[in-house]
Amino acid sequence: MRTDTVIIGGGLSGLTCGIELAKGGQRVTIVASGQSTLLFNGGSMELLGCIDGKPVNAPLEAITSLPQDHPYNKIGTGRIAQLAERARLLLDDAGISMTGDASANHWRITPIGVAKPAWLTLSENISLESLDNLPCKRLALMCVRGFFDQPNGMLANGLRQLGFDVVMKEFTTDEISALRRSPSEMRATSLAKHLGGRSALQHIADKINALAEDADMILLPSVFGQSDDDSFKMLQAMTHKPMKLVATLPPAVAGMRMQAQLRHYFKMLGGNYLMGDTATGGSWQDGRLTSVNTAKLADMPLKADHFVLATGSFVSRGLAADYEHVYEPVFDLDVVADGDRDNWTRFGMLEPQQYMRYGVATDSALHCLKQGEPVANLHAIGSVIAGHDAIKMGDGTGVSMLTALAVAHDILNDK
Repeated sequence: MRTDTVIIGGGLSGLTCGIELAKGGQRVTIVASGQSTLLFNGGSMELLGCIDGKPVNAPLEAITSLPQDHPYNKIGTGRIAQLAERARLLLDDAGISMTGDASANHWRITPIGVAKPAWLTLSENISLESLDNLPCKRLALMCVRGFFDQPNGMLANGLRQLGFDVVMKEFTTDEISALRRSPSEMRATSLAKHLGGRSALQHIADKINALAEDADMILLPSVFGQSDDDSFKMLQAMTHKPMKLVATLPPAVAGMRMQAQLRHYFKMLGGNYLMGDTATGGSWQDGRLTSVNTAKLADMPLKADHFVLATGSFVSRGLAADYEHVYEPVFDLDVVADGDRDNWTRFGMLEPQQYMRYGVATDSALHCLKQGEPVANLHAIGSVIAGHDAIKMGDGTGVSMLTALAVAHDILNDK
């Protein structure tokens, strides 16, 4: 099977790169082993949230102080603003409506009511421009009876600490009560499957309108809209008060929806998405990768001019480790990791963990290194790249999208 570019990994970085290449006229194949870590995403993107544990207000300014090995420095800090705007437009083209700006972070609200710096947030989700200027005072937190993925007490206490006057209200409907017969149905992704019809939404709206009383705003868990935001817009039109959603514990409906919308957009552009397949290795000639083998296409290698590694970090099995070393499992590429296993972690779950910065070694153009030499037609993008801590720095989605766009542009220019 011949194509222009093969991307290994179908998450945020892989889909972003694939979409950009397809828009540039390339034939692109994505090999995706399954669902990606987008399922953990509650509806926000982070460009750069923290440095040394301190929140970042102006990410474009703060980026210039990052360590030299950070992926943003490899793609060039002078390109970040342009790439960030391109990423926002790409999401909008895919039908993912978000608010925010790369020049100034806003605050997203986590499922336990903690405010975290963010670059972009879904338009229907609650977000704060400033912690000193709340969008309302009295907030009605609507709790779905029997729902497992929203820690109501922690969320309410967190919102109160931010300055909201929170009143908690519990509700159910006949449709929700029917789902409670099976505990597994009371998860966010399951509820979203059953609460999209007009009748079910009207029953929810009736309950909310009766309970909202003198609240300035209604806050609901993000359990609406598997494939788009039409359900939320319909519910919003049925209620008498302004309404926002708040992220739930994963797996998250917002992340599942973003994955589906990006995948649909990629296919609409003519991309080939091989779902449920895994890259197992490749063929090499004169230091270049010529084809990729997959588990399901064992006798039909994927041949291309360019290849992109977007397999993610340890969670997505883009990196692996045994008792002796960290390694990249598909092509045995060079990895940046400490050789002493005792240095991989630190005591204390909330401490920065060194292994979070491990990843595939790349040159300044994000070409992968193999035995110390760059592979001219194999790039790495996203979480598989070494040099950043997505959790402590709050830059995971930004690194994923911006490295993907930078590499796509380089491939289109055949760099």
